[in-house]
Parts: sequence; C-alpha cells; structure tokens
Amino acid sequence: QVQLVESGGGLVQPGGSLRLSCAASRFTLDYYAIGWFRQAPGKEREGVSCISSSDGSTYYADSVKGRFTISRDNAKNTVYLQMNSLKPEDTAVYYCAAERGSCFAPFGSWGQGTQVTVSS
Repeated sequence: QVQLVESGGGLVQPGGSLRLSCAASRFTLDYYAIGWFRQAPGKEREGVSCISSSDGSTYYADSVKGRFTISRDNAKNTVYLQMNSLKPEDTAVYYCAAERGSCFAPFGSWGQGTQVTVSS
C-alpha cells in the first residue's frame, strides 16, 4: 500500500518561505508522478504543482509560477515543494499525491495533509 507523509507546514509571514516534504514509504517514488494540491477553507481542492516520473517534467498552477519549485530526491524517496514569496492566499492544507502514470491522470494515493498559514 502506497503511503505518503507530508511535513514542513506552519505559520509564516507574508513574503516568507517554507519547504514542504512528501516522504513515500512502501513504494519507490521514482516510478510515480507526484502532485501537490491544496484546499483552503470553503474552497475546492486545487492542483498546485506536479513532477512527472518519466522525465522529471514539472508543472505549476498560474497562481504559484515563479514562486514555488517542486523537486524530487529519489535517494531519499522524497518530493519537495519550495514555497517562496508566500501570500495570505496561499493559506491552505497542502496534500501530496502519487500516481503511477502522468501528472494528468487521476491521483490514487494521498497523504494526510499539512497546514500552511500565511499571516502577519
């Protein structure tokens, strides 16, 4: 069974940075596309970023382009989301998900989420 655990969330001031981690267990992350999603209170879940398994291609939502960077460390079986220049509207629970396919297939395995709060 695929297991994903997110960490790295917290409270940060506007303009600050956080790095989220998505650690995988019971499977080798190399062969999976890994996506980051977020859900703010009262809003639908939205895709933030994804990194493919095949060639490492990366994708970003327009709202985070130029501020967020997704990367993977296969040796540590972990995917990261570096978030810079954070804004209050980035406040949400962030989830990572895995799919043994492309970034554009439905994601089948999800972590429990980590809270990110951007506030002064």
